[in-house]
Amino acid sequence: MELHFKPETESRLSELASKSGRAANDLVEDALAAYLAEVGEVREMLDGRYDEITSGRVKPIDGEVFFESLRRRENELLGKRKIE
Repeated sequence: MELHFKPETESRLSELASKSGRAANDLVEDALAAYLAEVGEVREMLDGRYDEITSGRVKPIDGEVFFESLRRRENELLGKRKIE
């Protein structure tokens, strides 16, 4: 497989390889492996959440209602700080 990087990305990669004493290929391999593992974990989490909602184990909440309650709580906390 061949990868092409923007010049600034390639420069940063070369600099990191030089400073770390590791080959640029190894750095890219490690970074990509970590990224793919993280994407896999996120996918599993999202699939699990979706299954919980579709099965009825978890009830979704309205986003606007949630953010309005969050704003109210924030305003209450800010109001209490002013009094203290």
